Amino acid sequence: MFGTRFSRHLAKRYRRRGLDRTASRMVEFLAAQGVVGASVLEIGGGVGAIQLELLRRGAASATNLELADSYDADAAALAAEAGVADRISRRRLDLARSPEAVEPHDIVVLHRVVCCYPDYEELLAAAADHAGRLLVFSHPPRNLLTRSATAAENLWFRVRGIAFRTYAHDPGAMTAAVRRGQLEVSYRHEGLAWHIVGFSSPPA
Repeated sequence: MFGTRFSRHLAKRYRRRGLDRTASRMVEFLAAQGVVGASVLEIGGGVGAIQLELLRRGAASATNLELADSYDADAAALAAEAGVADRISRRRLDLARSPEAVEPHDIVVLHRVVCCYPDYEELLAAAADHAGRLLVFSHPPRNLLTRSATAAENLWFRVRGIAFRTYAHDPGAMTAAVRRGQLEVSYRHEGLAWHIVGFSSPPA
């Protein structure tokens, strides 16, 4: 599903157009809260486009967690072009399964990731535990259209013998999973295809 061909497509699109609208909104939310000097942990960051934009805005470093290595070559090329290769670390790791293997970061990002993961509560709780100040994630709306589309996609995957599945998780339950980590909702955006929820640590 997410092999080298898909990775090349993402890298080419980023070079031509920059971030997609949803990713841009996520970056702007984080930048408005302050990213200068921050460490960034992105779960399933692909070719690392969001990381590059946050580093350009003053973040100190970025760590990307991925389940496959198919994005690594294109991510390395983009980082080198941006002159930030020495500030990005890429690791193959499932945070929900091995949370102790990653240190906390100031900022945690999950863009178009939760809808690809079956146990959203475990993933988001682990992400929240690793977010020192800010967390933001995107997800598709949960309505009749998206639930029907998800069912149709998964049927097609099953017929083709593809193990990958997509999910339309309950938005309220996802928010609750993050808030167990003491983060509070500070931003929401509801687009046609993607919703965004941003969280901040409560004032001291």
